[in-house]
Amino acid sequence: MKQNRRKAAALRYDETRHAVPVVTAIGKGWLAEDIVERAKENDIPILEDASLVELLAQLNINETIPEELYEAVAEVFAFVYRADQQLK
Repeated sequence: MKQNRRKAAALRYDETRHAVPVVTAIGKGWLAEDIVERAKENDIPILEDASLVELLAQLNINETIPEELYEAVAEVFAFVYRADQQLK
């Protein structure tokens, strides 16, 4: 029986360094749990999107996202922006 392990990816957008978001972490199992826990500890909003994580997991750490993921990642950053606004 195949075990369904949790997967996670983290993104960063720093317009002074990159024109588009960059993958900063990718993991599955305990590493995914650690990524999520660190995000929670630092009050970073978390959005669960298994299909997007699958696509991001194909990239390398510090790699900018490809153009075909711009729309999906823009939705993630819109979610983060709304979450930040609600916290203020």
